[in-house]
Amino acid sequence: TGPTTLGIVKEGIANGETVSQLYTKLPDYTQMFMGNIGGSLGEVSAIALIIGGMYMLYKKIITWHLPVSYLLSVFIFTGALYLINPEIYIDPLFHLLAGGLMLGAIYMATDMVTSPMTYMGMLVFGLGCGILTVLIRIFGAYPEGVSFAILIMNACVPLINRGFKPKRFGEVIKNG
Repeated sequence: TGPTTLGIVKEGIANGETVSQLYTKLPDYTQMFMGNIGGSLGEVSAIALIIGGMYMLYKKIITWHLPVSYLLSVFIFTGALYLINPEIYIDPLFHLLAGGLMLGAIYMATDMVTSPMTYMGMLVFGLGCGILTVLIRIFGAYPEGVSFAILIMNACVPLINRGFKPKRFGEVIKNG
């Protein structure tokens, strides 16, 4: 057993190490992508999670809107932080492959019961999850923030559904 990759980064930054010093302690991206690292369930093999997500897309169990907006918002937000100071903030590809982000974006956030009903609502939900995940990971006390971000955004789903109402079924109502 040992610390997860996000735990190593969080502890190292807290102890005053730079990101370039931490790279020697971290697995490379190929190991993270293939799952040759330690960690809890759902954070070890990005390729297996992506293959499962592609299968669910193929079977039309989920749509692309929520996972793509979630992953893209994490990538953009962490990329902006990385461009600001690469010695304090680790690069966006690391954030995509480390932790439970893939599991959360593909499987947890797309739960039909707790996710928004419309495509635009799903995009907003994914954006909110991504921003909250990065805020918790970078500025919070925990190294991981996926579960908390999804739970917080689940509380916002009724507001998102109210703001982006789905089309009504049935006869078209004409005014005039």
